[in-house]
Amino acid sequence: MHVPLKAAIAAACLFPAFHAHAQTPAGASLPLWEFGLGAAALSTPAYPGADDRTTRVLPIPFLLYRGEVLRADQSGIGARLFRSDRLEFDVGLSGALPSDSDDVEARAGMPDLGALFEFGPRLKIRVADIDTFGGQSGRLRAELPLRAVIEARGGLRRQGWTFEPKLAYETRGERGLWSFEANTSVVFGDKRINRYFYEVAPQYATASRDAYSADAGLVLARVGLFATRQLNPDVRLFGYVRYESYAGSANRDSPLHLKNSGTSAGIGFAWTLARSSRRAAGFEPVDPVTP
Repeated sequence: MHVPLKAAIAAACLFPAFHAHAQTPAGASLPLWEFGLGAAALSTPAYPGADDRTTRVLPIPFLLYRGEVLRADQSGIGARLFRSDRLEFDVGLSGALPSDSDDVEARAGMPDLGALFEFGPRLKIRVADIDTFGGQSGRLRAELPLRAVIEARGGLRRQGWTFEPKLAYETRGERGLWSFEANTSVVFGDKRINRYFYEVAPQYATASRDAYSADAGLVLARVGLFATRQLNPDVRLFGYVRYESYAGSANRDSPLHLKNSGTSAGIGFAWTLARSSRRAAGFEPVDPVTP
């Protein structure tokens, strides 16, 4: 698969969450499905600890679906298997952009890093509802996702597991015209995914790049901010920025680990072209905040 196409598919896995954060949070008042077009400009480190960056500007079609079980919404793409007013348990999918080793100096001559897809269970916990100083409603939630990592590069292959406990605070403006989220998380990886990012096999060792065997453990710690703004009922803008620390990484001695911190950012828009007359029904998700 061509790299831009892989990048578009990976970004499409993220786009429902970007777009749906701008929706009015009362789930019962929303259409069962929406279809539209959007575009996003994303810039991230080529991999955690890299000195080079991956930047993409991508047009992306999107489909939001708010079924009782199957969903593609502000929580991502997945199946919601259990829900209550405080807990949700789902199985979801997310994606990450690929990196060509020809564009990453530290990995010159090594295999490319393909588009990554993460699939697995997640428990979400509604910790507390907190009003802001301006009188807006806010919500604090915790997430505990365990993900199998699948690489798309000349086929599909499993590249280990990640675990990313997260704490997030979200608030929304009147009528859902804007939303804001701040979150913090840490990412742990098993030996296989850390080998994927940081191992240097003997055949790829050079005078400036020693052979290295990677271990399981901490990959990074991160904090992020995400905001949306609704321009009209059909057009929404979104943007995010994220800071990551790799200083405590289990593989900071790898010759591929070049920086102790990195930033990611993105901006984009979503334009809804069609929506169903049938409305979504069911419990309010753990994520949205009712204004």
